[in-house]
Amino acid sequence: MIERILEPEVMDNEIEAYEYDEMDFTEVNTDFALLASKLSNDQATVLDVGCGPGRIPLILTDLRPKWHIIAIDLAEWIFQEDFDIYQKSPTDQFDFVKAKEGGLNLVFLAIFTSPRQAEEGISKEKSDFLINKVEKSLNKWQKEFKLIKSISEIDENDKDIIYVVFGMENGSPIEDKLDNLSFYLKKGVRYITLSHYKNNLICDSANDSVRTWNGLSEFGENVIKEMNRLGIMIDVSHVSDSTFYDIIKITEAPVIASHSGCRYFTPGFERNINDEMIIELAKTGGVVQIPFADFFLREDANRKFHQNEYEISKYLNENQIDPRSQYADDFENKYWLKNPIPKSSVKDVADHIDHIVKLVGVDYAGIGSDFNGVRKLFLTEKLKDCSEYPNLIYELLLRNYSDEDIKKIMGGNILRVWKEVEKIAENY
Repeated sequence: MIERILEPEVMDNEIEAYEYDEMDFTEVNTDFALLASKLSNDQATVLDVGCGPGRIPLILTDLRPKWHIIAIDLAEWIFQEDFDIYQKSPTDQFDFVKAKEGGLNLVFLAIFTSPRQAEEGISKEKSDFLINKVEKSLNKWQKEFKLIKSISEIDENDKDIIYVVFGMENGSPIEDKLDNLSFYLKKGVRYITLSHYKNNLICDSANDSVRTWNGLSEFGENVIKEMNRLGIMIDVSHVSDSTFYDIIKITEAPVIASHSGCRYFTPGFERNINDEMIIELAKTGGVVQIPFADFFLREDANRKFHQNEYEISKYLNENQIDPRSQYADDFENKYWLKNPIPKSSVKDVADHIDHIVKLVGVDYAGIGSDFNGVRKLFLTEKLKDCSEYPNLIYELLLRNYSDEDIKKIMGGNILRVWKEVEKIAENY
């Protein structure tokens, strides 16, 4: 069987399912129709995993039991008291309706705190507020969402509920206290992206021109060991190359790159990881999850992106404009519209997946959308929200990936890592 893609106004609390030979393909997106004919009598299943304030990786666990997983940054509708979850959010890449259209069943919601909040000493206060807010919001929709803390809580026979797991983007809320890791474990955080665009007390960032620690700090080394002991996945996206190799030397558990592409396609861009790093990460049993943003996927887009950033920063500095002001925000928005960067496609995402598979095998490739974490302008065509995941499955089918391979890429691999990290913690 295969899910039928329905418009929101005709959706009920669950997506209807039809036998393949009874479907009217004229009512379905062409790409989905081809997907259906390829999948035959199997059931479409996709997993997506998100990350950060709007980033989380996509994953597909099983083509038969109807499962999708994604990691994303926090959506705006979570903070809206009167939001109707049976309507699409006009601003967010993830909501209940889009999730159902795309077959999404599990979401890693990234609790993001900025480097500026770390400088102000409020990272932990902010992350605690966000976690409590999500808990309160989702408690209103217990038939639609369920917060979980272990992979053992997943019921693959439950087709209606969307499972939610906390991730953390930027380890600054840990502060300088290892005990805070236990606190966040109890709150349900199951992966931590160690840094963001600035260095912190744990490690150096790939985005920071300064190298404070030349890798992990001494405290950061203890953070890695404690995360192994507790069963929290280590996320190397955003960390510097030297930090990455320090982590690899210490960790006893698989690590993930929740939203990083292959540097092979964007030479010199440290936010993506190079071939040697992919090989070393695979040796831990981890997974590299590809984001859906132009500058991660294409060299020309990456080059234009950084050129625009430079020009925007230069203008603001020369005119002594506070980059946090409304004027700066308006100027930046207009500049991006007037100076667009080259667009990426689903084929570009599949190219990155192909590269990982050729290097180390299909067991180490996954999807990391970065939804709600980048401007809409930069999102990959036909992968602009979580309803469009089947477009990627379609592309992988065209490239002769087997059903079993697609299961792994779209979710099976990240679930395998989560399970292994839990197992290592149990035997620590």
